Amino acid sequence: MQAKRIIPCLDVDDGRVVKGVKFKGIRDAGDPAELARRYNEQGADELTFLDIGASYKSRAILMDLVRKVAKEVFIPLCVGGGIRSVDDMREAMNAGADKVSVCTSALTNPPLLYDMARAYGNQCVVLSLDAKRAGLDKDGRPFWHAYAKGGREDTGRDAIAWAVEAVERGAGEILLNSIDSDGTGGGYDKELTRAVMAAVPVPVIASGGAGSLEQIAHILEGDEGADAALVASMLHFGQTSIQEIKKHIESKGVVVRW
Repeated sequence: MQAKRIIPCLDVDDGRVVKGVKFKGIRDAGDPAELARRYNEQGADELTFLDIGASYKSRAILMDLVRKVAKEVFIPLCVGGGIRSVDDMREAMNAGADKVSVCTSALTNPPLLYDMARAYGNQCVVLSLDAKRAGLDKDGRPFWHAYAKGGREDTGRDAIAWAVEAVERGAGEILLNSIDSDGTGGGYDKELTRAVMAAVPVPVIASGGAGSLEQIAHILEGDEGADAALVASMLHFGQTSIQEIKKHIESKGVVVRW
């Protein structure tokens, strides 16, 4: 069985790590470089750096800050936010990223995924999918819409169909963000996660809602479990550590890296 990954997420705005609830009510959570160093030392499997203001504020990622974070970690670093071209991807990779995530730019320009994959390989292209429940279909099953601009714009596109298309165009991994669950501490959206995992052949990272060790184990365990779990608030505000998370989920039968 493949080891599951625990991935801290640094949501960065104006040079600081921040955290909100359902993409709103942002509060300060610390210095990106300091938190990156902490999580690297604790044994995180990867680190995700998302400049959450870049898309809606129409500004470039703070590459100097990416470089500072990259110097603190010896694990894969995924960088996202405001990446709109292969040139932007190249700048992020040169600053220390091992892969990049794209959300709004992929929705507005889907061929970008192919261009990025051709330039650096599918394994370096992550689709960041911000999804929010939109209702029930005629058979009573839930469906979700893909959102752009940091969760501010409903594109009206079916999130599952978009995930499938994005993988076909070159995305090698999906960072699945549940807007409904984000920052609530009520647990990941397992229904959404299962739906995306059933639709695509690439790794899926579950994100949004972690509030307890049990919830992290729940989204990872079993054949239908996600390939990785993104964790933010629980780590940033001292509720737990990477070691505690790994010890707990391993006790539940989840294979982890040490």
